[in-house]
Amino acid sequence: MLPGVDLRQLLEAVGYFGLFAIVFAESGLLVGFFLPGDSLLFTAGLLAGLKFFDLWVLLPLVAVAAITGDSVGYAFGNRVGARLFQREDSFLFHRRNLVRAHAFYEKHGGKTIVLARFLPIVRTFAPIVAGMGQMTYGRFLMFNVLGGLLWTLSMVGGGYLFGSWLPAEQVDKFLLPAIALIIIASVAPTAWHLYKENRELVHAAARQRTLRPRLDRPGSD
Repeated sequence: MLPGVDLRQLLEAVGYFGLFAIVFAESGLLVGFFLPGDSLLFTAGLLAGLKFFDLWVLLPLVAVAAITGDSVGYAFGNRVGARLFQREDSFLFHRRNLVRAHAFYEKHGGKTIVLARFLPIVRTFAPIVAGMGQMTYGRFLMFNVLGGLLWTLSMVGGGYLFGSWLPAEQVDKFLLPAIALIIIASVAPTAWHLYKENRELVHAAARQRTLRPRLDRPGSD
C-alpha cells in the first residue's frame, strides 16, 4: 500500500474505470509493481458492501482487468523478457524483483501464476517470467484465469462481506485495521520466503550486532 494514500477516497475518485486501470497495471505492467493490489480490492469490496459500487459490476470488472493484465505481462515476457536480466536498475525497475519471481517460478512451475496473485511484487513479475520461460499460452491462460478468479473473489468478496456486516457510521473506525491485516497477510509469505533464502546472512548479521557492543567495551581486547 502506498504511504499516505486513503484508498477509500482514491476509489471514490477514480470509480470503475480507474479501478480497472490500477488492477490491470499491477497485474502485468512493470511500472505497476508498487500499486496496492490486495488492499485496494478489499476496500473496493467494502465499498460495494456499503452500496457505493455494484458488486455484480465490480467482480467481472476486476477479474477481466487481472486476467488481461497478466496476459499482457506474458506477451511482454515472451518477446523481450530475457533482455530484462541485462537491464540496469532504475527508480521503477529492480532486477532483484525479476530474479525473485524467476526463482519462485522455477520452484512452483505453472502454479506460480495462481500463487503469485496473493504475493505483492511477485504478482507483477510472474506472468513476465512465464512468457520468458516459454510456457505455452494455453497452459498459462488456464492458470491465469484460475488465479484471477480466486484473487478477485477472495479479496473483493471478503471486503464485501465485511462492508455488509459493518455499520456505516463505524467504517472509518475499522477500515484501517482491516487493511493493515490484509497487507500483513499478503506480505508475510513473501517475507518468509526471503527469510528462508537468506537465513544464514540474517543470523550472521544478528550475531555481529550482538557481539559489537561487547567488543567496543574497554578492556574487551
